Amino acid sequence: MAKVAFLGLGVMGYPMAGHLKAAGHEVVVYNRTTAKAEAWVAEHGGSHGLTPRDAAVGCDFVMTCVGNDDDLRSVVFGEDGALAALGSGAILVDHTTASAEVAREIAAAAAEKGVGFVDGPVSGGQAGAENGQLAIMCGGSEDDYARAKPVMDSYAKATDLFGEAGAGQLVKMVNQLCIAGLVQAVSEGMFFAMKAGLDAKKVAQLVSQGAGGSWQLANRHETMIDNEFDHGFAVDWMRKDLGIALDQAKAMGVSLPVAALVDQFYAEVQQLGGGRWDTSSLIQRFRKMDGQEI
Repeated sequence: MAKVAFLGLGVMGYPMAGHLKAAGHEVVVYNRTTAKAEAWVAEHGGSHGLTPRDAAVGCDFVMTCVGNDDDLRSVVFGEDGALAALGSGAILVDHTTASAEVAREIAAAAAEKGVGFVDGPVSGGQAGAENGQLAIMCGGSEDDYARAKPVMDSYAKATDLFGEAGAGQLVKMVNQLCIAGLVQAVSEGMFFAMKAGLDAKKVAQLVSQGAGGSWQLANRHETMIDNEFDHGFAVDWMRKDLGIALDQAKAMGVSLPVAALVDQFYAEVQQLGGGRWDTSSLIQRFRKMDGQEI
């Protein structure tokens, strides 16, 4: 078992850190809001640090799961950052959905200290984190990935390495692009079924068994139809992720018309007050256009 610091106890990080403790690792947590770290320790045991550096002292692995590029830099760099506490041979694993650029930046800084780095953004949402069933897409060296994988397995159902630092973030962009198009398609299909006077839930159950099936259709159709949008990944976060992917695509000279359009649709959901609704709330646009009360 290893000594592991986990930095960032949001809806994903809190249960992920819990799985590490349950697996037998010695876990030290850090959260910007100290009360959240204290609550985690009260629930799971272990200990918490007052700064990222405090949490990382003496650790074999440091896991980060924060909001965006700037949040990530704030917990990694500087006098109070985790990297300042890490010695040669330690490994930093970042589970934030961030840019490939910041992943490469951290990898270079870590290498100067003899510290390994793996960018490992996750997919599976809050339920996947709580159940230890996340998919983790990784970038980094084969050696660093091989050492980090047994630790990540505490909360993962699948992991894979796709290339050097930044590759994991690029794969996560693919994941988010696919989700955006699928959720829009399911929203259109379910609203069409309801307006046609069909039993939309029955329709979804059958369509899920054919070529029109998807995880989004199978797992989100009922709550979309029932106006329930508190099932995990928020619209605000999706817009952040799509922004990263669209910026990357622009830099690569790649056109992503569907993603760009769905990003605009999510902006409309935000204007409806749905920034914290889950991503399946795209269907609310149709209800609004149809004159229904939201």
